[in-house]
Amino acid sequence: MKITAFKNHFFETLQDEYPKEETGSFFFILLQEFTGLTRLDLALDPQRELTEAQKQKLEQALDRLQDHEPIQYITGSTEFFGLNFKVDKNVLIPRPETEELVQWVLEESDSSVALRVLDIGTGSGCIAISLAKNLPQAKISAIDISEEALNVARENAELNQVSVEFLQKDILNTDPLPQQYDLIISNPPYVRELEKTEMQRNVLEHEPETALYVKDNDPLIFYRKITLLAAKHLNPGGKLYFEINQYLGKETEALLAEKNFQTRLKKDIFGVDRMLRGIKS
Repeated sequence: MKITAFKNHFFETLQDEYPKEETGSFFFILLQEFTGLTRLDLALDPQRELTEAQKQKLEQALDRLQDHEPIQYITGSTEFFGLNFKVDKNVLIPRPETEELVQWVLEESDSSVALRVLDIGTGSGCIAISLAKNLPQAKISAIDISEEALNVARENAELNQVSVEFLQKDILNTDPLPQQYDLIISNPPYVRELEKTEMQRNVLEHEPETALYVKDNDPLIFYRKITLLAAKHLNPGGKLYFEINQYLGKETEALLAEKNFQTRLKKDIFGVDRMLRGIKS
């Protein structure tokens, strides 16, 4: 089967599911993933044929796209902060907003100092590994409740050639933390059940619920517990960084203020409250 013929089939199949531009992006991502060919290769030789094995892989990927499975899970990888990460159904796909959080931490950190850093709810390890790559003197640990997620994170640390200590813990049932830290960073679950209507199908139906959602009646449960732990386990002048629910910025900030943190809310590229930093007095 000619690639151009499959391309037409691909677009026809997804025409009612995705915008045309997004479908085109998916096609060329998958083409390169399963054949090694680029958009330019196809333009230069539109008569290229798919092997039966290549066609089968593309058809399977097409079926998964029809089911609104994220393209990152289909290819098994994504990019975050200029690094490659393995992702699967056990971990949340890293977001651009989280890259902004990492950038903020780096802007306020001295890369020449042997900082002790803890990432709580690490998932794929994207925050911890990005920090390890850019803070080479730091001693970085990362916690997650899911052993499956930690297995992915360990692979990502090896892939990106950094050293991170990974620990399986349920943070809501953890006290004390293993040691004192200079920095604690967390992107915990913060999407309320009432906000699910704002979520797209690819997130609702495929990404891990435990990494995303909290109950409407206690949406700050993770922030409250992590703030309590940080108040005990941050060194004087240590910093606590959160990614937060855009609708609960002031409420989350108040939790930190109650524990005598000097706070600062920060907006993301979309102009909404998305990050919070507290400095321990």
